[in-house]
Amino acid sequence: MIIFGTKGYLYQLAILTLVCGQCGNPSAHTLRKRVTKFTLFFVPLFPFSTKFATQCTFCGAERQVTKEQADQLMAQGTGQASGQGGGQPYGQPQQQNPYQR
Repeated sequence: MIIFGTKGYLYQLAILTLVCGQCGNPSAHTLRKRVTKFTLFFVPLFPFSTKFATQCTFCGAERQVTKEQADQLMAQGTGQASGQGGGQPYGQPQQQNPYQR
């Protein structure tokens, strides 16, 4: 008898401040990596699926991103943390409040 299956792993890569594409609020987003591995006799052998996603902590909306986009977000997040400034916000552009000075 051969026992095989899959097992999923979820890694939190970063917490970034982005503008949500769903609700439009600038809030914290978690960048996550989901890896599914093939198992044989309950031993994970090799990954066969890797997906990246961001999730808004304000509204809970989750958005799939590519590996390249995830790498860019990670680079922006580390650049902002070290004081080098970020790039463009992710999602919808943040609009200025005309009444704010």
